[in-house]
Amino acid sequence: MVQVVVPGFLGAQADGRRHFDVEAETVGEAMRALPASDLLFNERGDWNRYLNVFVDGMDAREHGGPACPLAGAREVLIVAMLAGG
Repeated sequence: MVQVVVPGFLGAQADGRRHFDVEAETVGEAMRALPASDLLFNERGDWNRYLNVFVDGMDAREHGGPACPLAGAREVLIVAMLAGG
């Protein structure tokens, strides 16, 4: 089991919860198990480009993205980036 920590905007869609214990083998599976997971993925099923995802402090994009394995992991941290001009 891994704990997934989500950004405030997703927590607001999940009755204010920001921490979720999830059974999953990959980061993608863990993210899809979350309430309002549709906010985390685009129409092609890829991660929203304004998200950074870390597994125990390492950037998940550098380790397979959604296929990044969670074996032995304790925490998945989803961070929303700010954009604008």
